[in-house]
Amino acid sequence: MKILIFGIQGSGKTTLAEPLAKLLNGVHINAENVRRQYEGHDKKNWDYSPEGNKKQALRMRHLADGVVMSDKIAVADFVCPTEEARKQFGADFVIWMDTIDDKENILDKPKKADIDYHVAKWFNDTHTQLVPVVERFMKKQNTTPIGYVAWRLENENL
Repeated sequence: MKILIFGIQGSGKTTLAEPLAKLLNGVHINAENVRRQYEGHDKKNWDYSPEGNKKQALRMRHLADGVVMSDKIAVADFVCPTEEARKQFGADFVIWMDTIDDKENILDKPKKADIDYHVAKWFNDTHTQLVPVVERFMKKQNTTPIGYVAWRLENENL
């Protein structure tokens, strides 16, 4: 399963993705780390053009697909500003971090039908609140990875 957490810079994507991935026994894929690996450490050289955003979506998809192939849940966080980039990533579950005002109109606002969960206000336990939502989705889609089921059975009494 591939989970996409998207929103503008500072909206809480990584703050949500890290503990959510841990709770789901998944793998967190952070866009800044990926860009650093592909485009170098100097952020001034990072390509945020429409073409650069497409490349980044494909990089993130490739890495997330590798995680899924190893029977893990991929939790990817990146701005993913356009509908096209979000489609290119191909998430199974989409979370929109809409916690701060997008004054510069960086994002193409998603259609309600294109997101599975909308975080409009940040809570310290947002990641915990999301776990049952993701579990219900996985049961409904019948996409529960074997590793996740085993982990949940082992940790039922925590």
